[in-house]
Amino acid sequence: MEVLRPQLIRIDGRNYRKNPIQEQTYQHEEEDEDFYQGSMEGTDEPCDAYEVEQTPQGFRSIVKAPSLLYKHIVGKRGDTKKKIEMETKTSISIPKPGQDGEIVITGQHRNGVISARTRIDVLLDTFRRKQPFTHFLAFFLNEVEVQEGFLRFQEEVLEKCSMDHGVDSSIFQNPKKLHLTIGMLVLLSEEEMQQTCEMLQQCKEDFINDISGGKPLEVEIAGIEYMNDDPGMVDVLYAKVHMKDGSNRLQELVDRVLERFQASGLIVKEWNSVKLHATVMNTLFRKDPNAEGRYNLYTADGKYIFKERESFDGRNILKLFENFYFGSLKLNSIHISQRFTVDSFGNYASCGQIDFS
Repeated sequence: MEVLRPQLIRIDGRNYRKNPIQEQTYQHEEEDEDFYQGSMEGTDEPCDAYEVEQTPQGFRSIVKAPSLLYKHIVGKRGDTKKKIEMETKTSISIPKPGQDGEIVITGQHRNGVISARTRIDVLLDTFRRKQPFTHFLAFFLNEVEVQEGFLRFQEEVLEKCSMDHGVDSSIFQNPKKLHLTIGMLVLLSEEEMQQTCEMLQQCKEDFINDISGGKPLEVEIAGIEYMNDDPGMVDVLYAKVHMKDGSNRLQELVDRVLERFQASGLIVKEWNSVKLHATVMNTLFRKDPNAEGRYNLYTADGKYIFKERESFDGRNILKLFENFYFGSLKLNSIHISQRFTVDSFGNYASCGQIDFS
């Protein structure tokens, strides 16, 4: 079935087939690195979108990529690079490990250079998707009224529902870290960080100013909901967000930001719309207070880590606190926040932001 319906990868506005590729490991080789082995047929469809320069020696194309991903183009013992060079009749120059620079593809024939470029882009996209998220776009909900409302919620839940299975103080969010996530990012270089800042500023100029009217968006945090299907076995409970004026402006704004970042490739497209929510209880906090939802389940090499979770019985909480009012606040800034990093106030560290007013 995978052969008949291969995964599609979108690069520079074009779709490419990612055919099944068998990954092999070699005895005595490190097994914690992923490299492609086997055929790469179907990845070299012609593409006119690439910039290919004609030189006295033939043709050349330059690929910009974070140095962290170079090893995946080289492959074990250089096998991946050699295979692409052989099959496309090109030469590929890659900076040495730890050095920044550009991947340069040269060859006698333009189609060969394009073919090599396409294969490299597919590899880069594939292994970028395996990298753990480093940053996220978010609104901070760390105003006093909402934090106090959250602490009141925690106190009342523990007072009325602490006898319910799995309910204890360890699974509540840190009030200083309350936030609304717009999208998760993988930023692997200073250049990509700068690109993110510039794109967020461009969003502000292109549509955020029009949607917000150049003013903060006034919202209420009220009501709770759970992520999974069984209220008797809940892992994540979140507070819902509503515009005070009853409009859909906040949802429209975040959806358009998501769409813009997905089109750029900085955010992998998983959803067409942002599910706005503020996590208030998460069973991952039970063993790790610094856990960040489902996004911390991967190692630095992109390997999935199974983490055993003890769910809690949320039926009484959902019944008693269905319409709980956490407070209101004005959303005035979108932040580029760094995961697992806090500032001197205990909030997520912000690496950049735009303000509505």
